[in-house]
Amino acid sequence: MDYQTALGFAAPLAVGIAAIGSGLGIGRAVGSAMEAMGRQPEAAGKIQTAMIIGAAFIEALTIYVFIVFVMASGKIH
Repeated sequence: MDYQTALGFAAPLAVGIAAIGSGLGIGRAVGSAMEAMGRQPEAAGKIQTAMIIGAAFIEALTIYVFIVFVMASGKIH
């Protein structure tokens, strides 16, 4: 198997795994934030801000994987 074939199999798989991981991570983060806001409504603003920043970092990792996928797919002929 040459590297182009391996890249053709691995690149979409990596994007899929990253998307699944991102979805699980954001789901857990938002769920935990909602639970924390329910327990301490007076701290909802701080919790929500931290949740949004965390969600942005989680999404950024998925976007990085997608960018690498686009760059790698240019090497598949």
